Amino acid sequence: MSADTRNPVLVIGLGRFGGSVARTLERMGHEVLGADTDPLLVQEYARDLTQVVEADCTDFTCLEKLGARSFTSAVVGIGGDIEASVLAVLALSDLGVPNIWAKATNEKHGRILQRTGAHHIVFPEEKMGERVARLLNERLLDFINFGDEFAIAKLAAPEPIIGIPLVTSECRKKHDVTVIGVKREGEDFIHAVPDTVIMPGDVLVVSGRIDNIEAFAAIHAD
Repeated sequence: MSADTRNPVLVIGLGRFGGSVARTLERMGHEVLGADTDPLLVQEYARDLTQVVEADCTDFTCLEKLGARSFTSAVVGIGGDIEASVLAVLALSDLGVPNIWAKATNEKHGRILQRTGAHHIVFPEEKMGERVARLLNERLLDFINFGDEFAIAKLAAPEPIIGIPLVTSECRKKHDVTVIGVKREGEDFIHAVPDTVIMPGDVLVVSGRIDNIEAFAAIHAD
């Protein structure tokens, strides 16, 4: 999809989470209307987003005047004020916005937002806490959790599989993980095939259950 065909997005609340979402959407080619009650945040994002307004988006009439009905997607990034986030989601729902994403501070808040009309609930603090905890053990260099304990991770090649083809190391059979690709220093990323020989210093991209990936990353030569 080319940048000029991407749907515009309304982002309500330009704090750390909402602001990050808004800037990323702009870089991806979306037109973004950002809204916040804080004039300093509005000023800060004025140069980064397509349009930024100082507005109370908990109010149905205010959102209607901003043209919220014309948006197919909206993000409610308000976190600290639970009442405000719920009212914003309710107003967007009443306006018929078909794709509403909302930030929640905890599970109870998330359930309320969902019942109010949010289609997708995001728990950024919880996910970041899990991410930090997983990376602190130093076995994984990076990882993305896709839910149901399934993840894709980046890790240093474990010693026992170095110097042999993947078909010989039998990572899927022995460790229940799949090596998707290999990044070698100074070379481009390559997709892994059975004949790929793992070399010292290689960084692997691996998929599987998180526990299996961590166990695989920790294996040592006999």
